[in-house]
Amino acid sequence: MRHRKSGLKLGRTSSHRVAMFKNMVTSLFKYEKIKTTDVKAKELRSWADNMITLAKKGDLHARRQALAVMREKNVVHKLFAEAKERYNNVNGGYTRLTKIGFRAGDAAPMTLIELIGTPIASLEKPESKSKDQKKSQKQVVETTQADS
Repeated sequence: MRHRKSGLKLGRTSSHRVAMFKNMVTSLFKYEKIKTTDVKAKELRSWADNMITLAKKGDLHARRQALAVMREKNVVHKLFAEAKERYNNVNGGYTRLTKIGFRAGDAAPMTLIELIGTPIASLEKPESKSKDQKKSQKQVVETTQADS
Protein backbone atom coordinates (compact mmCIF):
# COMPACT_ATOMS: atom_id res chain seq x y z
CA MET A 1 0.00 0.00 0.00
CA ARG A 2 1.12 3.52 -0.77
CA HIS A 3 -0.58 5.39 2.05
CA ARG A 4 0.99 8.71 3.16
CA LYS A 5 3.75 8.55 0.58
CA SER A 6 3.80 11.85 -1.30
CA GLY A 7 5.80 12.51 -4.43
CA LEU A 8 6.60 10.40 -7.44
CA LYS A 9 9.70 8.27 -8.02
CA LEU A 10 9.84 8.74 -11.81
CA GLY A 11 12.21 5.79 -12.20
CA ARG A 12 15.15 7.69 -10.70
CA THR A 13 17.24 7.48 -7.57
CA SER A 14 16.31 9.94 -4.86
CA SER A 15 19.44 12.07 -5.39
CA HIS A 16 18.86 12.25 -9.15
CA ARG A 17 15.20 13.15 -8.66
CA VAL A 18 15.98 15.92 -6.15
CA ALA A 19 18.72 17.36 -8.37
CA MET A 20 16.39 17.32 -11.38
CA PHE A 21 13.62 19.17 -9.56
CA LYS A 22 16.07 21.73 -8.14
CA ASN A 23 17.21 22.48 -11.69
CA MET A 24 13.64 22.58 -12.99
CA VAL A 25 12.36 24.95 -10.30
CA THR A 26 15.32 27.27 -10.92
CA SER A 27 14.59 27.28 -14.65
CA LEU A 28 10.89 27.90 -14.04
CA PHE A 29 11.57 31.07 -12.06
CA LYS A 30 14.33 32.17 -14.41
CA TYR A 31 12.29 31.89 -17.62
CA GLU A 32 8.72 32.17 -16.17
CA LYS A 33 7.66 29.05 -18.13
CA ILE A 34 9.16 25.74 -19.19
CA LYS A 35 8.10 22.78 -21.28
CA THR A 36 8.35 19.33 -19.69
CA THR A 37 6.51 16.03 -19.44
CA ASP A 38 3.09 15.91 -17.84
CA VAL A 39 4.11 13.94 -14.75
CA LYS A 40 7.18 16.07 -14.04
CA ALA A 41 5.12 19.26 -14.38
CA LYS A 42 2.55 18.04 -11.87
CA GLU A 43 5.29 17.27 -9.35
CA LEU A 44 7.09 20.55 -10.08
CA ARG A 45 3.97 22.48 -9.04
CA SER A 46 4.52 21.63 -5.38
CA TRP A 47 8.19 22.68 -5.53
CA ALA A 48 7.27 26.01 -7.14
CA ASP A 49 4.44 26.70 -4.69
CA ASN A 50 6.82 26.06 -1.81
CA MET A 51 9.39 28.52 -3.20
CA ILE A 52 6.77 31.24 -3.69
CA THR A 53 5.47 30.71 -0.15
CA LEU A 54 9.01 31.17 1.15
CA ALA A 55 9.42 34.32 -0.95
CA LYS A 56 6.19 35.76 0.41
CA LYS A 57 7.57 35.35 3.94
CA GLY A 58 10.61 37.29 2.83
CA ASP A 59 12.79 36.90 5.93
CA LEU A 60 16.41 35.78 6.01
CA HIS A 61 15.63 32.22 7.05
CA ALA A 62 13.20 31.80 4.14
CA ARG A 63 15.78 33.21 1.73
CA ARG A 64 18.37 30.73 2.94
CA GLN A 65 15.90 27.88 2.59
CA ALA A 66 15.20 28.96 -1.00
CA LEU A 67 18.92 29.23 -1.73
CA ALA A 68 19.32 25.64 -0.53
CA VAL A 69 16.90 24.53 -3.26
CA MET A 70 17.40 26.93 -6.15
CA ARG A 71 20.71 26.88 -8.05
CA GLU A 72 21.21 30.55 -8.95
CA LYS A 73 21.44 33.37 -6.47
CA ASN A 74 20.16 36.02 -8.89
CA VAL A 75 17.01 33.97 -9.57
CA VAL A 76 16.30 33.78 -5.83
CA HIS A 77 16.83 37.52 -5.53
CA LYS A 78 14.42 38.16 -8.42
CA LEU A 79 11.80 35.88 -6.85
CA PHE A 80 12.03 37.51 -3.43
CA ALA A 81 11.95 41.00 -4.94
CA GLU A 82 8.70 40.52 -6.84
CA ALA A 83 6.78 37.76 -5.04
CA LYS A 84 5.06 39.93 -2.44
CA GLU A 85 3.61 42.29 -5.03
CA ARG A 86 2.87 39.64 -7.63
CA TYR A 87 1.22 37.05 -5.35
CA ASN A 88 0.01 39.27 -2.51
CA ASN A 89 -3.65 38.23 -2.51
CA VAL A 90 -3.19 34.64 -3.70
CA ASN A 91 -2.86 31.71 -1.30
CA GLY A 92 -1.75 28.96 -3.65
CA GLY A 93 -2.20 27.96 -7.26
CA TYR A 94 0.72 30.00 -8.51
CA THR A 95 1.29 27.92 -11.63
CA ARG A 96 -0.72 26.96 -14.71
CA LEU A 97 -0.34 23.67 -16.55
CA THR A 98 -1.25 23.59 -20.24
CA LYS A 99 -1.10 20.34 -22.14
CA ILE A 100 0.61 20.91 -25.49
CA GLY A 101 0.61 17.53 -27.18
CA PHE A 102 3.05 14.66 -27.42
CA ARG A 103 6.83 14.56 -27.78
CA ALA A 104 8.03 13.41 -31.20
CA GLY A 105 10.61 10.89 -30.00
CA ASP A 106 8.70 8.77 -27.51
CA ALA A 107 5.15 10.19 -27.61
CA ALA A 108 5.36 11.31 -23.97
CA PRO A 109 2.58 13.78 -23.06
CA MET A 110 4.12 17.26 -22.84
CA THR A 111 2.97 20.18 -20.69
CA LEU A 112 3.81 23.87 -20.51
CA ILE A 113 4.10 25.00 -16.89
CA GLU A 114 4.04 28.77 -16.35
CA LEU A 115 3.77 31.20 -13.48
CA ILE A 116 0.44 32.96 -13.04
CA GLY A 117 0.24 36.66 -12.32
CA THR A 118 1.43 39.70 -14.17
CA PRO A 119 5.19 40.19 -14.06
CA ILE A 120 6.29 43.27 -12.15
CA ALA A 121 8.33 44.53 -15.12
CA SER A 122 5.17 44.80 -17.24
CA LEU A 123 3.45 46.80 -14.50
CA GLU A 124 6.22 49.41 -14.54
CA LYS A 125 6.04 50.19 -18.27
CA PRO A 126 5.17 53.80 -19.05
CA GLU A 127 1.64 54.41 -20.17
CA SER A 128 1.00 54.88 -23.86
CA LYS A 129 0.34 58.36 -25.08
CA SER A 130 -3.25 59.38 -25.74
CA LYS A 131 -4.44 60.48 -29.17
CA ASP A 132 -4.44 64.14 -28.11
CA GLN A 133 -0.82 63.95 -26.97
CA LYS A 134 0.19 62.29 -30.23
CA LYS A 135 -1.64 64.95 -32.27
CA SER A 136 -0.07 67.83 -30.36
CA GLN A 137 3.37 66.26 -30.67
CA LYS A 138 2.85 65.78 -34.40
CA GLN A 139 1.74 69.41 -34.79
CA VAL A 140 4.84 70.63 -32.95
CA VAL A 141 7.06 68.59 -35.27
CA GLU A 142 5.22 69.93 -38.38
CA THR A 143 5.44 73.57 -37.22
CA THR A 144 9.15 73.30 -36.46
CA GLN A 145 9.77 71.82 -39.92
CA ALA A 146 7.66 74.56 -41.52
CA ASP A 147 9.61 77.30 -39.69
CA SER A 148 12.94 76.11 -41.04
